[in-house]
Amino acid sequence: MSIFDSAKQRYADLGVNVEKAFDKLASVPVSLQCWQGDDVGGFENTAGLTGGGILSTGNYPGKARTPDELRQDADAAFKLIPGKHRFSLHAIYLENGGKKVERNEVGPEHFKGWIDWAKANGLGLDFNPTYFSHPFAADGFTLSHQDKKIRKFWIQHGIQCRKIAEEFGKKLRTPSVVNFWMPDGFKDNPIDRLAPRKRMKDSLDEIFTEEISPRYELDAVESKLFGIGYEAYTVGSHEFFMGYAVQNNKLLCLDAGHFHPTEGIADKLSSASLFVKELLLHVSRPVRWDSDHVVIWNDDLRNIAEELVRNDLLKRVHIGLDFFDGTVNRIAAWTIGTRAMLKALLFALLEPLDVLKKYESDGDYTSRLALLEELKSLPFGPVWDRYCELNNVPVGTQWLNAVKKYEQTVLEKRG
Repeated sequence: MSIFDSAKQRYADLGVNVEKAFDKLASVPVSLQCWQGDDVGGFENTAGLTGGGILSTGNYPGKARTPDELRQDADAAFKLIPGKHRFSLHAIYLENGGKKVERNEVGPEHFKGWIDWAKANGLGLDFNPTYFSHPFAADGFTLSHQDKKIRKFWIQHGIQCRKIAEEFGKKLRTPSVVNFWMPDGFKDNPIDRLAPRKRMKDSLDEIFTEEISPRYELDAVESKLFGIGYEAYTVGSHEFFMGYAVQNNKLLCLDAGHFHPTEGIADKLSSASLFVKELLLHVSRPVRWDSDHVVIWNDDLRNIAEELVRNDLLKRVHIGLDFFDGTVNRIAAWTIGTRAMLKALLFALLEPLDVLKKYESDGDYTSRLALLEELKSLPFGPVWDRYCELNNVPVGTQWLNAVKKYEQTVLEKRG
């Protein structure tokens, strides 16, 4: 009997069908974030980030400098990750042919290369308006700005981004999730907390005026506790966007790094699912006050995956990654983070849910606790390895050899 067959039998003894868990996991796409590949620089200009509540650190060699290089790097990562997944773009990742394109004028034509690439690889594309790193965001406000002309500029940007995503959905035959995150806020304590939120609400209402079929495009709104330079107050707080999503039938985006460092988002999923039809997850790893470290398979991630599986939310939740680390190999970061997310989901799918739920409903909390502890030491590793084999991706640390070879043959030549 092989190691996998032995592990499979251990799970079968508890009533768990490993093959069914594989099938379920194969149906769950994870959206990889483009901004890990170039430290959130984008291709709008050569200056890269110029502020606005977001910052990437590190200078690991081989950063993608062009859309073609970024697509090449993403291809390298996808070959190491089991399953079929998605790719999430920011508006600043347009291909403008060397011509200046203002953000309120960006359109589907500037993303034709991305659409062609996604279609050739069987990928879905998601999208994000870029409400940072721009002169009109330099004072900390965009959709909530006091200046009506600046607000109008950003409103039109949002409208254009929805049109881009609609084109993604039509051409790729899978809905594109558009996530709205604005870092608007104050560094120190404001007097008037209401007025900016009223302006933000009115701006969003205008952006979402046009109805777009959910077959092609889905709108999500994302909160944040604080941002760099906006430590005291963010307009788009959790309460603001929770209320907006419920009132306007939008996806609520929960980012694992956008709450207090001691606060996890796992427990929010069941509550939010009662009031919104669908959710968007941005999976990141907060370390103290930095929210965007490479995802690892830790307790926070395990808790998120368990909540998704135990509450049958996988079809209602869109899973996206949101981290960027320029201190490590960027292809490795994508691979580590995505494989960690998939490991957590598979581990959750291997729980004997019917048994655990019966223990709980019967009030047998002793057996519930005992079984949960025993599950931790079951031979999960061979099951994960088998899933990788079935998907023709490297097993164990073999993927790291492929990354290092890619670094030597491709990344080091970029200078």
